[in-house]
Amino acid sequence: MPVARARQDLFDVLAGQRELPEEGLDDLARAAGWPVPDTLQAVVLATPAEAAQLAAALGHALIGSVDGYTCLFVPDPATQTRARLEAALKGRPAAVGHVVPATDTASSLRWARYLLTLAPGRVGPESRPAFVDDHLSALLLLQDESLADALTSRWLGPLEELTPRQSERLEVTLLAWLEGGGAPEAAKLLHVHPQTVRYRLRQIEKLFGPVLRDPRTRFELEMALRSRRLMAHVRSYRARAGRRARAVASSIRPLGVAREARVNGL
Repeated sequence: MPVARARQDLFDVLAGQRELPEEGLDDLARAAGWPVPDTLQAVVLATPAEAAQLAAALGHALIGSVDGYTCLFVPDPATQTRARLEAALKGRPAAVGHVVPATDTASSLRWARYLLTLAPGRVGPESRPAFVDDHLSALLLLQDESLADALTSRWLGPLEELTPRQSERLEVTLLAWLEGGGAPEAAKLLHVHPQTVRYRLRQIEKLFGPVLRDPRTRFELEMALRSRRLMAHVRSYRARAGRRARAVASSIRPLGVAREARVNGL
């Protein structure tokens, strides 16, 4: 088997895009000239530019493609420190997956791809890669949007009868209180007077009742509040991306019409 073909097959197996061949992973790795280490880390690039040079700089990472994204499997993550990854990826939008055993590389790739869709970043000399390790709790909360919506509906129903402004004010206060552990701490987070926080907390207690004293309820309330804010961010980004795509399409269409007119001699 040609080396290039073996490398593509090896990438596809590690990425979960094809079944392991009968000859096994070790034989496929030997044919590819790429020994599979005990642990791997996925890197997903928003653009394929200079991917080969980047792969060489990251310990001769294995290159492949998944759904249009150029992806790398970086071997021996212990030697590819965060500082080294940041330096190699500086100036380009990318996402770095968590370190996983070689048998679970598809997971590192999946979450890196998802993170890149949530935080694509801007192209420019100062852009930095996003790391899954920095967003574990957010990714956990966002892994099922239907469940996230169910969680917010289950616990944040008392806020639905308020005006959007009132709801927002009490939401941020409740989240700050849950994070800080008390009114003075919440006031510092919100940059308001502690008495303002106490007044809002009395309103919150009227809405939610004695359940606020239950640790499990407070935990789920915090998850619900975080989920709502994360989902709002995701939906806002998707709406902006949709508007940009429509704007690009509308700017291209007249050019196509003009070109067709020229071809037809109009």
